[in-house]
Amino acid sequence: MAYRKLGRNNKHRKSMLANLTKEVIAKESITTTETRAKEARKFIDKMITYGKKGDLISRRKALAFLHNDKKLVDKIFHDLAKRYENRNGGYTQILKLAERRGDDSLMVILKLVEEKEEPKTEKKKDTKEEQKKEIEA
Repeated sequence: MAYRKLGRNNKHRKSMLANLTKEVIAKESITTTETRAKEARKFIDKMITYGKKGDLISRRKALAFLHNDKKLVDKIFHDLAKRYENRNGGYTQILKLAERRGDDSLMVILKLVEEKEEPKTEKKKDTKEEQKKEIEA
């Protein structure tokens, strides 16, 4: 089976995953159960990939999935697409929390990865002679 049913019928499941996707895009971090987070991650990555493509059909697909929320689609196509332009997938991160008290479901934080732009610097390997000079000095 290619997806988790999450104990819901088809329409309810799609609506719930769309709402989770909308919340993560809007707030950039939510707390939910592990299984819901793992399933919603697929759709969040797909929406950001649509944003990176930037063409009309991708915008229409994103609008259809996100229940015609134009503000979120604009955020995806302008802000998130620019933030992740050098990243190939893996836009979300799951951080585990404690179990929920009522039913022992594992709770997690599902959030968008912070893209850090740090210039890569190469570390120069010290030779043994240089290390000895540093110790003596």
